[in-house]
Amino acid sequence: MKDEDVIFNDASIVFRIIEEMKSNNMVVAGIRDGGMISHRNYNPFVINTFFSILNFTEIKNSWNSKKVLKNQYIIKNEFDDDLLSLKEDYDVESIYEPYYCFYFWLKRQKKKFLFLESKMYDDKITNMVLFNSKPFLNHTWYARSYGVNSKHTKRIDTILNDSLKGSTYNTVDYILYKDNLFYIKSMFKKMLKKVSLKIHEPIIIYSFLYKYIMY
Repeated sequence: MKDEDVIFNDASIVFRIIEEMKSNNMVVAGIRDGGMISHRNYNPFVINTFFSILNFTEIKNSWNSKKVLKNQYIIKNEFDDDLLSLKEDYDVESIYEPYYCFYFWLKRQKKKFLFLESKMYDDKITNMVLFNSKPFLNHTWYARSYGVNSKHTKRIDTILNDSLKGSTYNTVDYILYKDNLFYIKSMFKKMLKKVSLKIHEPIIIYSFLYKYIMY
């Protein structure tokens, strides 16, 4: 998984990470959401999902959505990760992101994580990700501001230009699937969800209206 504002310098390293995960029976690879990025000072026991690799085959063997959702909590001193080398701030009690429960669930099953290295870029916002001390991607953040905010647009353009230096890319044909009504559908979805919470039969009515409007 990767966000649209992740820019690869060397995508081939992804496959090296997968081999490392296979060799050591790891199910998750990614960057800690605390202690590694200057503007992400949340929980260091889980990852930030801007870039991650999951072993779906292994996870499916014990998948239980109800149990996952019940894991959005922290027990003091439960996890024994070595955090001494982390250079940025973090909060071991943070449950800032609603998806944390998924990673807490995995850790409580003693699943192994591969936490990748990260360094801040010169702009103090972008962070580069490294594997075995070699940078292979940059995460610019704030892609939603590209073309809207001049500061972020200029900053992201700089990262793009730096990433492309010395690289060779082959152009390929592609098909772009774009839903021009996506924003409107999203607004309807949020509105229906709010309405469903205020009526007596939210699940039935919400499901019917959502399917009717979406499709």
